[in-house]
Amino acid sequence: MSVTSRYRDAWEGFWREAPDGQGAVFWDAEPALTAGIHLALFEPHLTDPGLPLVDVGCGNGTQTRFLADRFPRVIGADLSAAALDHARQADRAGQAGYRLLDAAEKGEAHTLHAELGDANVYVRGVLHQADPEDRQPLVDGLAALAGDRGRVFLVELSEAAKPVLMGLAQGPAGPPPKLAPVFRHGIAPGEVADEAVPGYLRAAGLTVLASGELPLTTTEYGPDGTRVELPSKWLVAGRTE
Repeated sequence: MSVTSRYRDAWEGFWREAPDGQGAVFWDAEPALTAGIHLALFEPHLTDPGLPLVDVGCGNGTQTRFLADRFPRVIGADLSAAALDHARQADRAGQAGYRLLDAAEKGEAHTLHAELGDANVYVRGVLHQADPEDRQPLVDGLAALAGDRGRVFLVELSEAAKPVLMGLAQGPAGPPPKLAPVFRHGIAPGEVADEAVPGYLRAAGLTVLASGELPLTTTEYGPDGTRVELPSKWLVAGRTE
């Protein structure tokens, strides 16, 4: 099963129009506030930090380049070719590799695993942007990439994030400038029930090894000048047999 063409087309349109440069899109916060914090939670659970790391849903590669400074081989993977164009353009030093990947398509995830072997996997805020019927196949793809030795670090908006997003979208002035294109391209986030996320991981054959709550930092600011942070949950999972 692969993601719907509507979903793929929406992301392709979004990234074709997105401006270049770090921080240009809503969720593209600086790595010190995102991947850096996540890595401190992820690293204690890695069975092998020397495995390749795949950043699934890498977008324009801001977090990918940060991760590439800390792992021997990093691949930024995304559904959108336009996103990968942004990522490659920003990565002038060639710190990471980039791959077009529909992680919900079983064959694509297994093909990449055959090339890389077991990998550690970083996924930030992807599930809620996938159509509900694509979520389990997507997590199955993450499990395929991890194999027996890799670990998956998954950050996902909690149920409490939706009212925050809707409040921003429906404010008197309309959505903030960086959030507006998301809605315009038809990728308004869906809600993922908090209890559903560990269920997806278990159904994919993974064991949840650690979890917690942590705000997901964005690049936008509210009317009072404070940075918009979205309630989120993080989980580390892997095979334990």
